[in-house]
Amino acid sequence: MKPITAVLLGAGSRGNFIYGPFAKKYPNDLVFVAVAEPDSQRREAFGTLHNIATEQTFASWEEALAQEKIADAVIVSTQDRMHFEPAMKALELGYHIILEKPMSTFSDECILLEEAARKHGRLLMVSHVLRYSPFWAGIKDIISEGKIGQITSIQLTENIGYQHMAHSYVRGHWRNNALSSPIILAKSSHDLDLISWLMDQKCKRVSSFGSLMHFREDQAPIGSTSRCTDGCSVERSCPYSAIKIYLETNEPDYARNITNDPTPEHILQALKDGPYGRCVYRCDNDVVDHQIVNMEFENGSVASFTLSGFTRHIARTVQIMGTHGEIKGNMEEGRFQTYLFSAGQSLEHQFDITHDGHGGGDNYFISSFVKEIRLYDRKNEGLSSASASLQSHLIAFAAEKSRLASGMPFELQSVISGT
Repeated sequence: MKPITAVLLGAGSRGNFIYGPFAKKYPNDLVFVAVAEPDSQRREAFGTLHNIATEQTFASWEEALAQEKIADAVIVSTQDRMHFEPAMKALELGYHIILEKPMSTFSDECILLEEAARKHGRLLMVSHVLRYSPFWAGIKDIISEGKIGQITSIQLTENIGYQHMAHSYVRGHWRNNALSSPIILAKSSHDLDLISWLMDQKCKRVSSFGSLMHFREDQAPIGSTSRCTDGCSVERSCPYSAIKIYLETNEPDYARNITNDPTPEHILQALKDGPYGRCVYRCDNDVVDHQIVNMEFENGSVASFTLSGFTRHIARTVQIMGTHGEIKGNMEEGRFQTYLFSAGQSLEHQFDITHDGHGGGDNYFISSFVKEIRLYDRKNEGLSSASASLQSHLIAFAAEKSRLASGMPFELQSVISGT
């Protein structure tokens, strides 16, 4: 069967390490014919690796989409605030689209994208890849079969991990609301999407609390310096030391995101010159480091979501309480238990812990996108379509609105109407 051809917009972390490797591993399913990336080294490396003609390598998405349609699909993996315009342009040109979450950093643009996908009759699948992972798909199956009855409440926790928090949300691209978006949207739209999907109900009201409690200058220890490489007297005892995170550990491998050549010499230079060597207490970050979101759904069921940057492990844990049973699980362990009240029976569900991204969700997501294009008839939008993903985005916007209003509850409709 003929492979799906694609244009990649943004050869950064997701483009380089998720979509690129999938195309190399499954060349009969996906082939890249063009790439747009402002970093010349990344652009050239991606073009060479995928045998892309020089004239189809571009420094910007605008250049790539200035020509007529040249492929079946466009994958938009640019920075958060650069999602809306290229996605809209690609829809107008007739491309099917994979759009990295969040769809947009503005609620009205999310709504416009959903409407545009319908208008142009194109697939627009948002990378809410956890829906495709065996762990969460298994939980969804148990719920859909009615084994635990009607869901009354869901509790989901995202343990971000202290090193990941420092890397991405204090020093990194998603550290600042003005540069990216609130962390509840940039990071945890995944989790809000899972809750929305599992609950399968319209959300009515949202409230939220959270703050930037720790990663502030007034919390800096005595003797600390503006950079970890500036002879900081507390660097050895600091859990957020950039030297520890990027030079003295390989798991997880954050170093590949701060330099194109992650040798010790280049990593050290990047720490001396770039944003990732800064003291976590002296950055320009303003996103919260912990937050809780409460949701009420149309049928009276409720959900709570907690995120925290102060955990040892990167993990998602969940408890789902139904009228006839309960589900408790840990995604990173690949295991959940179902307890059935009437039988007094506990069932264990174990999944292989894959090294593929998001518990295997990334590869299943891309495979599904390829399949949906091959079978597309304008009726099937895909499991994580713009329509399916819209509610979780609106919940995130309502949560941030509530947090800034000291936890005042907001109707989801108010986010849609802009009131």
